Amino acid sequence: MEGAYDDRDGKIWMNGELVEWRDATIHVLTHALHYASSVFEGERCYDGKIFKSHDHSLRLIESGRLLDMPVPYSAEELDAAKEAVLKANGLTNAYLRAVAFRASGPDMGVSARRNPISVAVTAWEWGSYYGDAKWQGAKLDISKWKRPDPETIPTAAKAAGLYMICTMSKHAAEAKGCSDALFYDWEGYVAEATGANIFFIKDGEVHTPMADRFLNGITRQTVIGMLKKMGYTVHERRIRPEELDEFSECWLTGSAAEITPVGQIGDHHYQVGQITREVSDAYDALVRA
Repeated sequence: MEGAYDDRDGKIWMNGELVEWRDATIHVLTHALHYASSVFEGERCYDGKIFKSHDHSLRLIESGRLLDMPVPYSAEELDAAKEAVLKANGLTNAYLRAVAFRASGPDMGVSARRNPISVAVTAWEWGSYYGDAKWQGAKLDISKWKRPDPETIPTAAKAAGLYMICTMSKHAAEAKGCSDALFYDWEGYVAEATGANIFFIKDGEVHTPMADRFLNGITRQTVIGMLKKMGYTVHERRIRPEELDEFSECWLTGSAAEITPVGQIGDHHYQVGQITREVSDAYDALVRA
């Protein structure tokens, strides 16, 4: 599927119905457009099976709750909507996007309790999120922006508004010839990339930032579980920027990113080593099991 995302053939699920792709529109006074009252999920379907579909549906509902925005569908109904979208579009390997947002209604200000919550689910074919970096190792810039204190934002929500600095940081990184950017948190510790969690290898052991200051990704949790079953020691801890030179391997995780090796962060270089390849192969096998 090619072309602008608003001008394609296919079906999109909106508020309980499958509609024509080009008809899946919203009004310019939709609350989410003005005040970021929106939460979403990104998922992948492999050979006809959505990986951890129900977990993603549950997280969408929880994200809505954290934003005081109750999602008007159950996890089971969302699961069914995703399956319907895949079937309607004839897709067996695809990326899915479910989004819940405050629509237009009688309120148009910061407060919008009377506005309905709309939900949409769509899917499209999407290859490697980082292109050739999936095999060669991504190059990361270091963002000038910081992940904020959890007392200022709902870090456990996959909320659209939290991605504003991600877009800005990724644009700046791409202008420098990089694939993505690494964030530090407000205290200066290593946090995550713009849309993926990060892992490092040192002396055969795995180190990853504690996910209490940013979204604890479903793929991240999956990979940690895999690593432990494979016999690796996993350290979830605060990682200082000066430690970046001490690691030998690095990779990113996410539903879109899957397992993407990192070859460089700023001036720090890493090899696409044995453990990275082993984890990537194990993840590919798991999602297609």
